[in-house]
Amino acid sequence: MPSKKVQDTEVKGTPDEAPKIPTARSRKRKADVAVHLQDPDEEVAEMTRKRQCPSPTSWNPSRSCTSPCRRLPMPDKAEEPVAISSVGFTQYTSRNIFVTPTRPSPLPALCWASKDDVWSNLLKKDKLYPHDTHVMERHPNLQPKMRAILLDWLMEVCEVYKLHRETFYLGQDYFDRFMATQESVCKSTLQLIGISALFIAAKMEEIYPPKVHQFAYVTDGACTGEEILSMEVIVMKELKWSLSPLTPVAWINIYMQMAYLKDSGEVLMPQYPEATFVQIAELLDLCILDVKSLEFSYSLLAASALFHFSSLELVMKVSGFKWSDVERCVRWMVPFAMSIREAGSSSLKTFKGIPQDDTHNIQTHAPYLDRLGKAYAYELVDLERSQSSPVPSGVLTPPPSSEKPEGSAC
Repeated sequence: MPSKKVQDTEVKGTPDEAPKIPTARSRKRKADVAVHLQDPDEEVAEMTRKRQCPSPTSWNPSRSCTSPCRRLPMPDKAEEPVAISSVGFTQYTSRNIFVTPTRPSPLPALCWASKDDVWSNLLKKDKLYPHDTHVMERHPNLQPKMRAILLDWLMEVCEVYKLHRETFYLGQDYFDRFMATQESVCKSTLQLIGISALFIAAKMEEIYPPKVHQFAYVTDGACTGEEILSMEVIVMKELKWSLSPLTPVAWINIYMQMAYLKDSGEVLMPQYPEATFVQIAELLDLCILDVKSLEFSYSLLAASALFHFSSLELVMKVSGFKWSDVERCVRWMVPFAMSIREAGSSSLKTFKGIPQDDTHNIQTHAPYLDRLGKAYAYELVDLERSQSSPVPSGVLTPPPSSEKPEGSAC
């Protein structure tokens, strides 16, 4: 048996043999890597030196040239404006984005933002999404009643799938704005556009929106899932992906929160009565079926609906509107309010799987088409009286007091 020394010699081999070559190569690679390593402190110092600006050696103060480094103007010292066009650049104009609100802000002092800035952003968004008041004139094959029937059906779909009121009003906004970009839409395409608009709104607002096949199912075979997906892309392109308007329901939330707010620290927590909110929401649901509602901004619609439940003083306080601003919309809304009063207020509905404090936010369906017909009848009868009368009184039950009643949202 060979000795241990002989075995070691056979394994290791002589220095000139090939098995030693891989070891030498690996050492060489390690050495190359080690050479390029640099001390972290030296690297930071080198980067700092590279960032330093070179001294302006090409500029001489004795020459009649302007300094390349201009001093920034201080608030207490005014400098003459530099004529940009004189140096060969295009003349640009700037616009101040910090605009004073056109209506006084009803918001309390906020710890997380300026109340004037927040209110200005709300007013700006209200004007950012205009509506075409003559949208139906662009479609001679359609009648205003067809729009009302479609929106009424979308409300029913929202109740079936327990979608929020905000979802319905987003879908209504998408539908009306999309129709304003088209011409001569056929009656057979109307349902596809409406359900596609609601499909987009559900994905924007709901945490768990229904699937596309569920929206196709409620059309009873009139629209397939592929058609809804194709129309979804068309609608969003025509709307230029502007999908975040401030809806009438959002404005009602703001107004009622300001009306019942007792502590500015809880401005983001709903404190208004749920029953009153549902009554105002039903009035808005009925009014939005009429195409003439597009003549008014969403904030104005919400303020006018609130007027029929309260008083002019409260509306002015929470919205910043004056009577001259809301008068036309309030008078237009009187027949709809009378129709709601005749039908009576709906009780709060409960939905399985929906928390109790969120049930008032779920879009519900009522026989709105019948109420719309009664509103048109009231409009014809009371047209002269509504135009000649002074400020119409609230035709619906106003809130009992400014105190937070039992059963309010929390």
